[in-house]
Amino acid sequence: MKKLRTYYTQFRHNSNQAMERKWILPLALGSIVSLFLLFLTTLTSFDGSPFLFFYHPSAVLGGSSPFVESQLKPIPVSTLPPPPRFAYLISGSAGDSLMLRRTLLALYHPLNQYVVHLDREASSEERLDLEKFVKDHQVFNKFGNVRMIVKANLVTYRGPTMVANTLHAAAILLKEGRDWDWFINLSASDYPLVTQDDLLHTFSYLPRDLNFIDHTSNIGWKDFYFWVILYSWKQSDSGCCNGRFHRAKPIIIDPGLYSSAWMALSRSFIDYCIWGWDNLPRTVLMYYANFLSSPEGYFHTVICNAQEFRNTTVNSDLHFISWDNPPKQHPHYLRLNDMQRMINSNAPFARKFPRDDPAALDKIDSDLLSRGPDMFTPGGWCVGSGKNGSDPCSVIGNTTVIKPGPGATRLETLISSLLSDNNFRPRQCK
Repeated sequence: MKKLRTYYTQFRHNSNQAMERKWILPLALGSIVSLFLLFLTTLTSFDGSPFLFFYHPSAVLGGSSPFVESQLKPIPVSTLPPPPRFAYLISGSAGDSLMLRRTLLALYHPLNQYVVHLDREASSEERLDLEKFVKDHQVFNKFGNVRMIVKANLVTYRGPTMVANTLHAAAILLKEGRDWDWFINLSASDYPLVTQDDLLHTFSYLPRDLNFIDHTSNIGWKDFYFWVILYSWKQSDSGCCNGRFHRAKPIIIDPGLYSSAWMALSRSFIDYCIWGWDNLPRTVLMYYANFLSSPEGYFHTVICNAQEFRNTTVNSDLHFISWDNPPKQHPHYLRLNDMQRMINSNAPFARKFPRDDPAALDKIDSDLLSRGPDMFTPGGWCVGSGKNGSDPCSVIGNTTVIKPGPGATRLETLISSLLSDNNFRPRQCK
């Protein structure tokens, strides 16, 4: 993690320099006051006794030393950044209950927050079965960090319904999900290629305001008209995505040209999308009601037009996806023979996996996640023996202990490349 540790250290150093400059004046005034009080202690009254009486802590501590410092032990300061927390939305449709359950178990970590959702296409029985699984799970109950949207939303994957469902889950996580740093939306056909310990460890070195979103127009075959709304807050000579396009078509979008609906967004940006204090997110949402594939453009347009967030984007959806060339509407299903390409991508997630062929998922579980059937992905919080095929996570230890594995090395390679001078530009959306 040398490169990311250096990046983190430089980020903290710059922040500390700014804070030091901020406190120069108060520190100088405090020093003057302290010197004045020290001068007063040297004054004596006419009878030779001290002019001012100061209470000696040694009388209470019972020691002979007059200094408090001699009674105290130094507190060690950790140089490692604290682990972040992720907030996941995992959504599915009819027939996805078992796939969604498997993805949830593979992604689970007590530090994170989760919302699961089966849309209205799923039967009542399927939704009730998933609800019962969440409610009855002993570990989920212990940490209270898995929630299900019981009143199913209509999600058509065309128009604004998928965006509305994503915003609904994000609002729940903001209200009930306690502390978290990044929001990650996945489907039941997504699956992790690294453990949560790998992900938590790697992201602990990153600034919490970064947004991983496939957003620029300079992305090979995805070179398409990015939908930028130019209103009063936007000057006509500037625009998102290198300023290449400045006009939005109100209804017609070529369905063969897609960006990505999958992303990892900072809490601060999600908070902005929900509250929208300048009304931009709501205005964009109304505009995207007329588009065929709103999820693949809504968040991208908001972040590229919001001055506060446009410099926080990293051009990646953190997924391995196998597309046709030229692309069709949907990507290839991933099979066992795609395994090495998935690993070589260094991506933390992959999609799209079929329901009827679990061979690739079984291989990922055994080779990359060390996960048994119907078990959690082991991490530092799991202290069970794992003997005789038992779940090592059935015995819970310290949930803040992170034990990264080989996946963290692969993920560091990806993140270091994305943040390199050649790929990461502070003003990508300008």
